Amino acid sequence: MDQIMINALGDELYQAMLNREAISPLTERGFDISVDDAYHISLRMLERRLAAGEKIIGKKIGVTSKAVQNILGVHQPDFGYLTDAMVFNSGEAVPISQRLMQPKAEGEIAFILKKDLIGPGVTNADVLAATECVMPCFEIVDSRIRDWKIKIQDTVADNASCGLFVLGDQAVSPRQVDLVTCGMVVEKNGHIISTGAGAAALGSPVNCVAWLANTLGRFGIALKAGEVILSGSLVPLEPVKAGDVMRVDIGGIGSASVRFT
Repeated sequence: MDQIMINALGDELYQAMLNREAISPLTERGFDISVDDAYHISLRMLERRLAAGEKIIGKKIGVTSKAVQNILGVHQPDFGYLTDAMVFNSGEAVPISQRLMQPKAEGEIAFILKKDLIGPGVTNADVLAATECVMPCFEIVDSRIRDWKIKIQDTVADNASCGLFVLGDQAVSPRQVDLVTCGMVVEKNGHIISTGAGAAALGSPVNCVAWLANTLGRFGIALKAGEVILSGSLVPLEPVKAGDVMRVDIGGIGSASVRFT
């Protein structure tokens, strides 16, 4: 795919985000689009966001759990970029009715890095050594693709369907918690809707971060000290709307809550 087409599709996705108007799937338009093409489209979309004044503050891994893969029909992980326009603190009101189109919330573990991670060759031990702390979080995903009719190329091009995210107000060292067996409980409007464990994300959230560092290494991109890395959902996606309240509790780590407006 040539650069002109890549730029045009990235611009179309950016405008869809601004206008809150979903577009038809890129994979149903009659031209071939590879996963690498899709990543270049996502970089064009990111360029537009940065030109508008946003700053990169981290990265996200998507489609790591079997539950989410089955819901979306996508069967490999992907990644996207986090900017300062996406982040909220636990307990804050999150204006999804003004910012997003087709929001779904998922509970995750966020890693805050104290050292750079540069692939290839990053191991789980490297991830733990580079992590300052882990925190509970919600990612509120959104798709600029109409009706979530996505293939892997569609979600990759769309910044891994990233919308907004909410960080909890508690943090612990990754060495103080078993990130494979730690349990997650997600509540919506006072009712438990799902449970999960660290192993749901590629066997461990640490595996996810190592995968991301090594995958980005192919593109010459590092995970940088100070960045937030969202390691992937441990539970199924949950559609949300204005008025919903959610809470996630992760054993040994803490909790995060969010109120949608």
